Amino acid sequence: MALEHAILVSLTERSGSGYELARRFDRSIGYFWPATHQQIYRVLRRMDEAGWVKHTEIAQDGRPDKKVYRVAAAGRAELSRWLAEPEDPAVLRDGLGVKLRGASLGAADVVLKEIERHRAEHATRLEVYRGIQKRDFPKPSGLRGRELHQYLVLRGGIRAEESFVAWCDEVIEALRKDNR
Repeated sequence: MALEHAILVSLTERSGSGYELARRFDRSIGYFWPATHQQIYRVLRRMDEAGWVKHTEIAQDGRPDKKVYRVAAAGRAELSRWLAEPEDPAVLRDGLGVKLRGASLGAADVVLKEIERHRAEHATRLEVYRGIQKRDFPKPSGLRGRELHQYLVLRGGIRAEESFVAWCDEVIEALRKDNR
């Protein structure tokens, strides 16, 4: 995913200035796709030049005019194209959360299928990690040094995968209820 898609999702939810977008990223969407204020402004300019967004200038007393951005037809088309693409699983910077946030834009069934695919991959990875734990660390209480560190990293992976699978289950159940 690119920052452009996160901005498109955010602007689809509500038009705003670069500053307002940056504040939204700081408070919400940035937890899924972090970006600095400078990155947001730079990408907004490129998106405006590409025709993905349009802006209206609003005069302000004693300050430069404020540009309020909204998604243009080309931006909606790009967002639709992107929402339909498979998203590679990621741990920290995951576009799946932004797609989920944008699911109400008419792609809830596509996003649901994508969530189900991620769940299956994470469940498979979890079983691999548990197999490694059983094979390589049958008695973890006696581990020291390097083996302890390897075990702890593996446990971190197991816990992350358990958490992600549980979240996917929650999302899948909620989206299925919402689609009834």
